[in-house]
Amino acid sequence: MSGLAAGIRLAHYDQKVCILEKHWTIGGLNSFYRSGGRNYDVGLHAVTNFTPPGTKKGPLARLLRQLRFKWEDFELSPQVGSAIAFPGVRLGFTNDIELLKSEVAREFPKQVDAFERLLDQLADYDDLNQDNFGGSARQFLSDTISDPLLIEMLLCPLMWYGNAREDDMDYGQFCIMFRSIFLEGFARPFKGVRLILKHLVRRYRALGGELKLRSGVERIVTEGDRAVGVVLESGEELQAKRVLSSAGIIETQRLCDDLTEQTPDRAGQLTFIESISVLDRQPKDLGFGETIVFFNDSPKFTWRAPAGELCDTRTGVICSPNNYLYPSEVGNLEDGVIRLTTIADFQRWSELNDSDYARQKLWWYDRSVAAAVRFIPDFRSHVIDTDVFTPKTIRRFTSHDNGAVYGAPEKVLDGSTHLKNLFLCGTDQGFVGIIGAIVSGISMANMHCLREP
Repeated sequence: MSGLAAGIRLAHYDQKVCILEKHWTIGGLNSFYRSGGRNYDVGLHAVTNFTPPGTKKGPLARLLRQLRFKWEDFELSPQVGSAIAFPGVRLGFTNDIELLKSEVAREFPKQVDAFERLLDQLADYDDLNQDNFGGSARQFLSDTISDPLLIEMLLCPLMWYGNAREDDMDYGQFCIMFRSIFLEGFARPFKGVRLILKHLVRRYRALGGELKLRSGVERIVTEGDRAVGVVLESGEELQAKRVLSSAGIIETQRLCDDLTEQTPDRAGQLTFIESISVLDRQPKDLGFGETIVFFNDSPKFTWRAPAGELCDTRTGVICSPNNYLYPSEVGNLEDGVIRLTTIADFQRWSELNDSDYARQKLWWYDRSVAAAVRFIPDFRSHVIDTDVFTPKTIRRFTSHDNGAVYGAPEKVLDGSTHLKNLFLCGTDQGFVGIIGAIVSGISMANMHCLREP
């Protein structure tokens, strides 16, 4: 999506743009597929950074202006309400921060003033200021909030939705994710991610942009300190004045023909297994009416690759695309759906042979669902279909080392690389999620491709 957004932005200014996609479909991890007569979204739990029509500030308003879309084009419906669930404690939240404030006051009455101070400190964070990005989010929270459990509960959804570092989180990433989830919020198009992708592609092509599917890049051709083009896996060579890469920082280094050494040790380690359960009724009819539940089975939130297991089911994300406030004229999705995400180990999944791989998918589906139903009503007797994707699937569609969903831990907010005209956009530039990816493409196009004469 970052590439499509950059392409639209540049094509608006009559620049000749070609987008190269390795696969036969668009979207990377935020894509969709059809199986057994049903449409499935992958990647999309929710669109973050939601703000209502007419809002002038924020990432969503910015991308609409910059790409010249109308608010109605994305057909976003807000969440019903979500929750952070730890043993014996549950904090509900919606797209109105006042509910989370009241929930903190109810569960952590001694932390009310500290939470207000936290909100004040987050108000003016600059997304593109690399100087303010680093530092420990845990330390920042500890300096403000004195209750360790509240700290863990606040970190849980923010790390789940956009943190490439194990155990801790960059201060800047914390600020970005806090705003996108708690101060703005969740929404979803009724038709899922395919609607957003359709609009992006149509706009891009209408402006004269070229999109080449099944056109993986084999290498980036360099001369001195500049990129001069790319060679495709087919052998075709394309010349370019500038190159923007959404492949990731390490993956982009690997493509450059002037680099003999890369830094794979800097790759992210956090990857997931996700299951989709199709139900014979709406989830709310089973007592599950929340949009997303971020759960953790102990007072301490652990955010790192599993040790000695294929998956870690101690924490996870439970989401239902049915539980949004869709307009009455469209009703609700025909099938009830529950999606469940847990942390996984890429190396262990990648070492399985085909038969073991299929067996382990079934085994860990059962294990992860058993973990989830400790925090929501048990839906297992109503499942009529399932699908599961693993770190191998993520690696296939993103090409990220280790299937790292959020890329490398070290972000490059200005998108710069060792070459003067090669720039990063997308996950490793630092903005995550659907809105973040689109804004990343816009920001990098503006910064690096539209300022020169």
